[in-house]
Amino acid sequence: MKPSQAAAMSDRSRDVAEHWSEDAGDHDAAQLDIPPHATRERRFEIFCSFEVANPLGGDDAAHALRVLVDGAQAWTRRVATHAGSDSLDVRLRRVVPVGEPLRVTARTEVQGVRRVRLKITADEELDG
Repeated sequence: MKPSQAAAMSDRSRDVAEHWSEDAGDHDAAQLDIPPHATRERRFEIFCSFEVANPLGGDDAAHALRVLVDGAQAWTRRVATHAGSDSLDVRLRRVVPVGEPLRVTARTEVQGVRRVRLKITADEELDG
């Protein structure tokens, strides 16, 4: 996977914000690996989104999302699922030291619902 440029800059001496994404579709887990940068510290806003469908509207329907950053649990929720469609979303910020990679893992659980989409994105925040 290669980063895409978040904004075009004509001055090549300035850094371009990195954008990383992993779309796992209806799978139960997703992993986003961002390689290290050799010369600078980076700050990322991470967004994890898990969408489910509950067409029958069952009372016992539930879905859960757990997010790990570099192997440590950063966030977890389990909620009752509304009839129709529902989601769990979380935004996190992480500082990544020079020479260090970043790994974000999202794991899901469902009860009485169907997974629709699991996606992780990470956008670098540059000082303006």
